[in-house]
Amino acid sequence: GEKTPNAGGQRTRGNPEKEREAGGGGAQGEKMPKACRRRTRGDPDLETEREAKKRSLAAEEASPSAMFAAFERGDAPQSEAKSERVYDVVESVTEESSGSPIPLLHETYIPDELASHPGIHHAFELAEAKYNAEKDHRYALFTMARGPPHSCLFNERRLLPICETAKDAVLLVSGSVIRLSSSLGRVPLNKCCGLWFQQDEEKKTAIVLTSAHLVRKQDPSVMNQWTGKYHRDARVIVHLLDGTTARGSLLYLQEHYEIALYEVTMHKPVELPTFNDTVHSGQDVFRLGRDDESLDLKITHGRVEYKIPVRHERCHYLYFSSDESRHRLLHDDGGPIVDLEGKVVGLVNNHINETFVPSCILHKCLDFWRSFKCMPRLHLGMTFTSINLLDPVCIERMKRKHNIESGLIVQQVSKGSYAEKLGIRKGDVIEGFNGKYVSTTIELESMLVDICWDHFDQRNKLYAEKDVSVLIYNAAKLCRRTRNLTVVVSDFGEDIIEEALMLSRLNNKEVM
Repeated sequence: GEKTPNAGGQRTRGNPEKEREAGGGGAQGEKMPKACRRRTRGDPDLETEREAKKRSLAAEEASPSAMFAAFERGDAPQSEAKSERVYDVVESVTEESSGSPIPLLHETYIPDELASHPGIHHAFELAEAKYNAEKDHRYALFTMARGPPHSCLFNERRLLPICETAKDAVLLVSGSVIRLSSSLGRVPLNKCCGLWFQQDEEKKTAIVLTSAHLVRKQDPSVMNQWTGKYHRDARVIVHLLDGTTARGSLLYLQEHYEIALYEVTMHKPVELPTFNDTVHSGQDVFRLGRDDESLDLKITHGRVEYKIPVRHERCHYLYFSSDESRHRLLHDDGGPIVDLEGKVVGLVNNHINETFVPSCILHKCLDFWRSFKCMPRLHLGMTFTSINLLDPVCIERMKRKHNIESGLIVQQVSKGSYAEKLGIRKGDVIEGFNGKYVSTTIELESMLVDICWDHFDQRNKLYAEKDVSVLIYNAAKLCRRTRNLTVVVSDFGEDIIEEALMLSRLNNKEVM
């Protein structure tokens, strides 16, 4: 497997197993129309690799003392078994102070032959009180503190087949999971979790990756708008695992993906996690968080699920299908979704709606930020549903009657957008972008960021307009066409403006 040790210094252009180049002979040997093909010179894979190496070297030269979280691709080998741990057998004489050892704890009782002895009961009460005090002291030791609440990995028979593997995975990444809180003046704002992402030993700083919900004005559970409003000047405290705290300074906040980066002054090493770009539906994963008071680890088991987004949910979300109550408010937005190898496959977006941003998107965004200090994407002015998520009966019918078996069905078109002016309407199917077929919204999001890379490589600027080629199946006219769609390169949150029809009075006359 190919590893990228410095937070994905190499740029990944989509998933090679899923992308079907125009004219590349996909699973069924499909070809896109000539109007939508792209001509390239030389070996495109080699050119991509060269570009990635140049970006990786540039990022490393910019900050030679910085260490980054590692990103791995899906073909990386599984983690090796734990190596046998050994230690030097040397008797220590300095760890304990001199003196006699603590005696064993014995429960007090009265022998039968002394039961009638005068004063024996008084002596028994004194001895029993001493015994109970010593017993309480012993049970107060940290090794004996095993009381509730218990995690899902303690005595859960349903998780028995994966329990030991899951424990190792959770403990492997736990050192990088921290707690954050925000406030406005003396008024508490929000609480979230986060992950260490980068450390610079020379500057004595570290960077935390967390959810933008940490400083969001409105309760993230209220989903009545596309892009939230944020208190970027809020006071943020990072709660370190040794019980101390540190002040966090906002470096960057991405509204569309709702992630934020905070810098913290750190004089000691932090644990950096490993990310995995690949995740699949039905996969066993664990959502991690921290308790507000004790900072104890919170562990929730679930499975990855692909769903059709509901109103005001972003198309790039994946879903954490939990077997626990949805009403448990754990405040673990910004915490990691971890696979059975202890690798982070996503970042919790909203623990109530159980959405998370997959690591393949985080990988590209963090790569972009390291190079350009921003995380842009293309604003299309549309939302989509993947045909892959429909009932197989519907998919078969589309293939049989219209020769469509994959693509993205347009769900919403923003009022006044270039997509609306181009004639794209709800129900149309987007089959490809810039000569590449697209079948999932995750693939689409990856393409949108990759096109931004090309845009910045050509020294173009943020908030500029750009034309992309789009292969559209018009569901009303039952025909395909390739058109150039003007899009905007932006790092703002994309809002979809809905068409509204206002009636002047309830009769046969309607006024727009």
